[in-house]
Amino acid sequence: MNNIIFEHPLNEKMRTWLRVEFLLNQLNRHCQFDQNNALIFFHALSELLEIIERNDVKGDLIKELESQKQKLILWLTFDGVDYDLLNNLIHQFDYFLAQFNLITRLGQPLKDDRFITAIRQRLTIPGGCCSFDLPLFHLWLKIPQERRNIQVENWLQHLSILDKSLTCYMQLIRQMGEFKPFICSNNFFQETNGDVNLIRIRVSLDKNVYPQVSGHMSRYSIRFLPLDTCDNVNSDSIEFELACC
Repeated sequence: MNNIIFEHPLNEKMRTWLRVEFLLNQLNRHCQFDQNNALIFFHALSELLEIIERNDVKGDLIKELESQKQKLILWLTFDGVDYDLLNNLIHQFDYFLAQFNLITRLGQPLKDDRFITAIRQRLTIPGGCCSFDLPLFHLWLKIPQERRNIQVENWLQHLSILDKSLTCYMQLIRQMGEFKPFICSNNFFQETNGDVNLIRIRVSLDKNVYPQVSGHMSRYSIRFLPLDTCDNVNSDSIEFELACC
């Protein structure tokens, strides 16, 4: 059966992590581009730098890594756990924390780059990256692909520690939630939990519905809406799976 997983954050920090993760995935997916799709990369880069500028991403992520590290250390005291896996994760978190301590301001070299800054300033203007607006960008897109790839790789190196540490952190968070079957009756489901950061909703693609979630970490509700407004959601029940992370 083909399923789709929807994720919804239940606090502001998780909302930020999901957005940062989304943009990092966009950068990695479109890091080798040509003149026809180059702006996808630079839009993602600009939005990521804006999030970093507006939020203490480095400080908040360090706190999250420290918190998860302490939980992993506590798990070492239990019998029957995978000690090798736990110790490996703890060493990874120690490495991430050490690397963050070497950085004064996350992404600062990218913010100071004149070429990137010129593009970011024009991205807010409709069609602002046209060749006559940014002749430097137009010229750069004509240089050999190998030279551009090297420069892009150098840019992404400044975000490497953010990418690696957030990937590891989010993987751990997602693994903390086990999918359990539920039924949404009368197009409404409500749940009360403890300290939950993220809920993951798995539903069959055949249902052709998406969830509308409202609430916070201790109490939330889910409604399923049809993709096509002309369709009616089955008012009797919708089977889905839910993981609380």
